[in-house]
Amino acid sequence: MAETNAVTLSLITTVTQVLDATATPGATTPRVTHNGFNTSTTLNATSTPAVTKSATFTQALTAGAATVDLTTLTGTNGAAVTGAGLRVQVLKIRSKSANTAAVTVAIGASDGYDGYGSAFSVDIPAGGTVVLYAPECGTDIGAANKTLDLTSSDVDAILEFQIAMG
Repeated sequence: MAETNAVTLSLITTVTQVLDATATPGATTPRVTHNGFNTSTTLNATSTPAVTKSATFTQALTAGAATVDLTTLTGTNGAAVTGAGLRVQVLKIRSKSANTAAVTVAIGASDGYDGYGSAFSVDIPAGGTVVLYAPECGTDIGAANKTLDLTSSDVDAILEFQIAMG
């Protein structure tokens, strides 16, 4: 049986605001619920954008640094996964709560992946999670467009990755 990949992305945020009752005549506990910016979708080989490969793995930093190469990922059961010729459709990164400092994830200094812009950089605090859903952004992963650099003052920080490509 051939491998298939599907990603269900659900980014649900509900913010309930309790307003000042004195400023809202006729309401004893006026509430406003904000939930109109939720995102929910399923991506697979026939969706737009398509997802045809995925990799889920942990990455430990050594001496406070590591590089993720999108052309040489390790997937389920140690399977080799390459994103060559594809684009990252969904990137989820979780910083372990036991980490003692934020980890910076940025476009690689050498052959940096441009899918999130030429100046991409995000700090993920211990216990934090970043999810990027940016369909068809950047150019295809290849020899000169493939790396994300990880740095932290926590010399052995650990990040958990889920990457869906197509």
